Amino acid sequence: MFTTSSAWKSSHTTFGFMLSQHKYINDLLTRFQMHEARPTPTPLTSTTRLTLSTGTQPADATLYRQVVGALQYLVTTFPDVSFVVNKLSQYMHAPTNEHWQHVKRLPRYIAGTRTVGLQIRRQSTPLPLRVFSDSNLAGDLEDRTSTSGFLIYLGDTLVS
Repeated sequence: MFTTSSAWKSSHTTFGFMLSQHKYINDLLTRFQMHEARPTPTPLTSTTRLTLSTGTQPADATLYRQVVGALQYLVTTFPDVSFVVNKLSQYMHAPTNEHWQHVKRLPRYIAGTRTVGLQIRRQSTPLPLRVFSDSNLAGDLEDRTSTSGFLIYLGDTLVS
């Protein structure tokens, strides 16, 4: 059984504490038979351009939805995959084989960073909360939708 009940782990360190999801990552990689996958350095290539019309229907659209759904739980401790998971989620109603290739890349990236977590450093003063946002207007060439994004830092740690 694949559950998220013990997905989070909080560890005290000499610098503060760390939030991680090692067990969840290992369970995810095992469930989708990617535990021996060769790690990749980035969650998505900089030249990737996903659209609704590229590629053909994959053999198993249900598997696509299961993997993307499972990856959504990692966004809390892996803010660097948030954009990619969001982008891949946009094609859950009609995924193609090209979308599937990008979905398979994400667990490979996570496999290489599974020991990483959010390090919240101890400070003598209150941790500052900083928020940044950006957006574009009708930047998607396929359907002219706008894109927005944000970053939230707690101290020096990117938390969302």
